[in-house]
Amino acid sequence: MSTIKPAAIALYSESEKFLDVYPEYNLSELPQWVQDNIQEARVYGNKKRGVILSDGRKYHLDNKLNDMTGREWTFFINSVFSTHYPTRGAESYAHEIRKIHPSPKPPQLMRDLIYFFTKEGELVFDSFAGVGGSLLGAALCNRRAAGIDLNQEYLNAYAQAAQKLDLQVYPTICGDCIQVLQNDMLMGELTGNQKISLCLIDPPYANMMSKKKTGADTYVYGDIATPFTNEAADLGNMERPDFLEALRKSVELVLTHMKPEGYVIVFIKDLQPQKKEINLLHAEVISELNKIPKLYYKGMKIWADESAKLYPYGYPFSFVANQIHQYILVFRKEKR
Repeated sequence: MSTIKPAAIALYSESEKFLDVYPEYNLSELPQWVQDNIQEARVYGNKKRGVILSDGRKYHLDNKLNDMTGREWTFFINSVFSTHYPTRGAESYAHEIRKIHPSPKPPQLMRDLIYFFTKEGELVFDSFAGVGGSLLGAALCNRRAAGIDLNQEYLNAYAQAAQKLDLQVYPTICGDCIQVLQNDMLMGELTGNQKISLCLIDPPYANMMSKKKTGADTYVYGDIATPFTNEAADLGNMERPDFLEALRKSVELVLTHMKPEGYVIVFIKDLQPQKKEINLLHAEVISELNKIPKLYYKGMKIWADESAKLYPYGYPFSFVANQIHQYILVFRKEKR
């Protein structure tokens, strides 16, 4: 039985064939799923800019952001979503290799973000690449990618994971991202002189990891510090004001290599409140990055990681939240 809505069937049957309306259209500009079905594609609307296939899938010729159907677009812009990605087996995407990083991002999650904010063949950039969740995600949806990280061991793990998954290994540089971003020659080599469409980063959250753990955090990490690196340039070793300034500087430098209307996406997690200090780090990051000329905050998605372990924080004396969610902050580089 067909699941296509009657309205879509009627719209399709009443529409003109795409190739009749646009006989000289550059088909390479269309998403692959439209190209593969171009003989059946039809156009609709007063300006004939909507494309519909016989199965009801729709695309708009003025969509310069991604290759999604209208339904996929609508589903993605839900501001809250939950996932439970496995950490074992084929669907873990080589987690056994990537778990050397304290907080590796699931490649499937990064793929879904990349799929919305880019088109096929565009460049995704990660200036805090870690073990390559963003780069693996880009390979999973036929985008190009490049990254920087201070820790060569993490970058080696990324390359090993990509090879195990039979995915392209994208170029990376081990170093201070601010220094690399300031070096046009290195950036040209890293990006192939292609403009960045999406900067997708999960930066260290100030010195949260480099402090000796106390209280509830000892459930997770023990009572020792767990820094990402021992480098002074590591944002994970900085006090919060220095962290915010360095993050802003790094993003500002990325914009010099980014196309107009490209996006910057930042993963961030709030710290636990301490007395009168509310520690809404995501709000501080938004305010800091909004200082960058031409960069504008567009909104957020809230990701709940249902695979996160729960601990009896505060028991039996006081409420302390198990923070299984992270904020995915979305910014866009405007033309003016």
